[in-house]
Amino acid sequence: MSVHKEIKRITTHTLQEFKEEGIKISMLTAYDFSMAGIIDSAGIDVILVGDSASNVMAGHETTLPITLDQMIYHGSSVVRGVSRALVVVDLPFGYYQGNSRVALDSAIRIMKECGAHAVKVEGGSEICESVQRILSAGIPVMGHLGLTPQSIYKFGTYTVRAKEEAEAKKLMEDALLLEKTGCFAIVLEKIPAKLATLVSKKLHIPTIGIGAGGGTDGQVLVSHDMLGITKEFKPRFLRRYLNLADEIQNAVKQYVDDVKSNNFPNKEEQY
Repeated sequence: MSVHKEIKRITTHTLQEFKEEGIKISMLTAYDFSMAGIIDSAGIDVILVGDSASNVMAGHETTLPITLDQMIYHGSSVVRGVSRALVVVDLPFGYYQGNSRVALDSAIRIMKECGAHAVKVEGGSEICESVQRILSAGIPVMGHLGLTPQSIYKFGTYTVRAKEEAEAKKLMEDALLLEKTGCFAIVLEKIPAKLATLVSKKLHIPTIGIGAGGGTDGQVLVSHDMLGITKEFKPRFLRRYLNLADEIQNAVKQYVDDVKSNNFPNKEEQY
């Protein structure tokens, strides 16, 4: 716990020190001011404003529909609630692939309008030009390899990636390339634990796993999943720390009953 007290503000440099000292990095998603404040005050290291907002906040089937403007709205809401954690905002689908100029413009908008500390992009060699361009403006970039949800229609399924040798080799090459290009960390999603451990040992920069075993330098989960606000999503790698959906539902039922029975408000609850 002393780590939390010593550090006033987590930076990309702090994460690098954590890796070198063998301190695991904790990361969760947040999409709004209230939740970001709660998560931040609990001592989280990194808050990801994920394009998973497309699923959990807006009800879309994939992360693809969310726009840059919507990510900026969520990002700026989160930044206002945070005083310690490093805030990373996902660059959404269509705003960095294939055109490095568009990528730079998108990243600049996120940094200027959100006040975020870094951006995250999905992919390896195919997006390296965009990563270089963003870094040239002094904007920190977090990479993301393995299962990359923005490419879901290419994969056709959310199953584990890089089980075959060719894909595992490409993932290792991409990880080394992203490090060489200048990424400060890489998320490894849904890949075999053995491969994730190997990549983490080979890289000098931190890796953050989700469904990638305990050999990575840190872990990330979607807060709505680990708090049990979402109930349908049940992958093997998810540990639920609460069943908040049930608790909220019960509280609302109680409120409805109290209103209907004229139990709320009582005499002490009025002026």
